[in-house]
Amino acid sequence: MSRTVPLRSQRLRRSVLSVPAINARALEKSHSLDCDAVIFDLEDSVAPEKKAQARENLRSFFAGPALEGKERIIRINSLSSEFGPADLDLVRALLPDAVLLPKVDEPQDVADIGDLLADADAPEELRIWAMIETPRGVLNVGAIAESGRTPGSRLDCLVVGLNDLRKETGVLPQPGRTYLVPWLMQVILAVKAYGLDALDSVFNDFRDGGGFDAECGQGRAMGFAGKMLIHPSQIETANRHFGPSAEEITEAEAIISAFADPAAKGRNVINANGRMIERLHLVQAEALVHKARLISARKPA
Repeated sequence: MSRTVPLRSQRLRRSVLSVPAINARALEKSHSLDCDAVIFDLEDSVAPEKKAQARENLRSFFAGPALEGKERIIRINSLSSEFGPADLDLVRALLPDAVLLPKVDEPQDVADIGDLLADADAPEELRIWAMIETPRGVLNVGAIAESGRTPGSRLDCLVVGLNDLRKETGVLPQPGRTYLVPWLMQVILAVKAYGLDALDSVFNDFRDGGGFDAECGQGRAMGFAGKMLIHPSQIETANRHFGPSAEEITEAEAIISAFADPAAKGRNVINANGRMIERLHLVQAEALVHKARLISARKPA
């Protein structure tokens, strides 16, 4: 029997909206959106001459009403850039739920940020997310994910960035992502091996609802926990695809009930309605029902 690696986090990450920190109106609108998490972006979506203003926008936003029911992540610029150190200072001051590192190539990239946060006595609750968006990042993704299991590691989540990966490899942006699937599955294998989450890449044309729907379905089938989004119109579709369906919840509850029967005590395999069910299916069912309860708890009464 294979050993199940426990998840580092069991937070909802079906819909993770990226919001440019330079856009004060979009920051305020994030309060009213039904996404699970918000990435406040200081990197690609902010022009160099606007970086300082974007940081000030975030200071003002975090000083205001709390962003209820959503995970808060700040994507910083690379520490090797002229903007990265000031971004990290902002993270240490605002204490979001996580900091998202761009273009992570190797485990040391994560370790370096972790050391800086530890040196600043940042609370353990401040986690690290890593963008996997370069050829080296994909090649090293197993080692990067494994670093999340080392004592004191803050790594919780890997986020695929296909725009940069396509640019560096020359792979064309075709429907179905045929030539990208092997790389996407490498990321999935890595996070599943070490108990992390992985988020699928953005879908660039938010007007193409059919294409986005299909890509969400593909990402869910692959095993992604959710999807990074670029527009509020994508939230409902992502929530639907990456959340359990009513049929899945019913089936999971039936599996839990079957193993709760005294006759199943001490058994790793049982027969339920003519179907052989292993105890590993119980673990999966319990995780699915837990996720369904988290989703239900987010809905207004």
